[in-house]
Amino acid sequence: MAIFLILAPYGVYAALLMVASATLSLAVGAVLCFAVVALDASRGRSIKILGAGSAVLFTALACYAAWIDPAISSSTVRLAVDGGIFALSLGSMLLRTPFTLQYAIESVPAETAAMPGFLQANYVITGAWTLAAALMIVGNLMTLYVPGLPYWSGLAIAIAARNSALYFTRWYPAYRRLKDQAQAATGLARQI
Repeated sequence: MAIFLILAPYGVYAALLMVASATLSLAVGAVLCFAVVALDASRGRSIKILGAGSAVLFTALACYAAWIDPAISSSTVRLAVDGGIFALSLGSMLLRTPFTLQYAIESVPAETAAMPGFLQANYVITGAWTLAAALMIVGNLMTLYVPGLPYWSGLAIAIAARNSALYFTRWYPAYRRLKDQAQAATGLARQI
């Protein structure tokens, strides 16, 4: 359920962008981001880097599209949003607080969060999302600067990158847990 709430503003914005103006799409994305932040706050959870950053990103881009460049292209909007996601993701790692860590701490038992590989696992997962955002940027740049390239090709790259990061986010914690358990068992066997 949490991953749905995290990705909902992006999914709704992307779907609307295909049938509505950039301003409306971005404004709805901003409202949904603020709603997710408000929901977290009402449940006593922390304000997340990704949620708050996305709300600011969507709001700034909606204002830009409304007041400065109402004719902004969908490709340019997607490039700006994906660039913002990339900046939030990479920035969170540079600030030594990978954005996935905030979600992970709230969804696992305290003993799991205290494990030595927990922080490293969150860096790896955040890195996967950073790479996915970089690939989405490449797809958007291709649709802007490669003449004759079908519009859907950039969307296909974005969907594949996002879905790969989503799959990795679900797969990696279980893999990491098994790896840590195997290392612990090996360490116990050596002590005996």
